[in-house]
Amino acid sequence: MVMSQSEYYISPEEYLEGEKVSEIKHEYIDGQVYAMAGASDAHVTVSMNISMLLRNHLRGSGCRVYMLDMKAQIDVINRYFYPDIMVTCDPRDREFEYFKSYPCLIIEVLSESTEGFDRGKKFANYRHLESLQEYVLISPDRMSVECFRRNQEGHWVLYPYEKEEVHLASVDFRCAIAAIYEDVLLVD
Repeated sequence: MVMSQSEYYISPEEYLEGEKVSEIKHEYIDGQVYAMAGASDAHVTVSMNISMLLRNHLRGSGCRVYMLDMKAQIDVINRYFYPDIMVTCDPRDREFEYFKSYPCLIIEVLSESTEGFDRGKKFANYRHLESLQEYVLISPDRMSVECFRRNQEGHWVLYPYEKEEVHLASVDFRCAIAAIYEDVLLVD
């Protein structure tokens, strides 16, 4: 995320209207908008791969998979983010055309410029979503998938995957980690 903070407060309604016509995407945090940077080939390929795998798995289930351009709304703390991939199975999300409020799964593909934010403040913000069951961080240049899963007590538990099959319990999904990295040039 590029920090191009405006100097005045923008209401959520103004932000949503502005995003409909903006040539670039912005994330929204407490009345401020932040421009989004472009993504690498590996980032886009990993995002596409996992989106397609999830879409094929969830076809006909009532769950929807969104990639890159759908906002996640965190109403209780006045935030809108563009997750790389988001899945919602909640029928209430059908009411919203430009954002979703009840995702069960959010996936971020990491980049050097956003990794710290994705692991820290963004994850802390996403935890305010009561519907969220899993938050997944994927490295674009080495086989590493970190799944943070909310347990019965409400605690977030890390399930790291590096060679084995990846399991996303929120949508009962399993795949070989290699499928996520198909056509990606890895550094390791």
